[in-house]
Amino acid sequence: MTPSARILLALAVAATMAGPALARHDDPATELAKIKEGRIAGTPQRCISLPQVFNTQVIDKTTIAYRIGSTYYVSQLRSGAEALNSDDVMVTKTFGSQLCELDSVRMVDRYGGGLRGFAVLGPFIPYKPAPKDH
Repeated sequence: MTPSARILLALAVAATMAGPALARHDDPATELAKIKEGRIAGTPQRCISLPQVFNTQVIDKTTIAYRIGSTYYVSQLRSGAEALNSDDVMVTKTFGSQLCELDSVRMVDRYGGGLRGFAVLGPFIPYKPAPKDH
């Protein structure tokens, strides 16, 4: 399979799977508050394991949340916020299995396939569930 065919296949799969995950139901402040509710922020991390990401959510033009298990990793963009749009498909090119700070995310039109821009990720702040009192 050619590299171009692989990219198109990845885009098609991402568009199919990401539709419900990227749908925004509330305003950005409410979405971020839902993610943080009942959770404790941890030490920012430079990288996360991309194969373990279960869900990706565009919060607003500066924030993306990645869910791994019960933990959300929230990244504030370093640049490219004007390109971030929850209606687009996010395409990442990594050199290995990790998504890291300073990696770029290309925004591709979900329907036309055209490149809309790119954004550069910041560190990932983990929000883990707070310990339950017994």
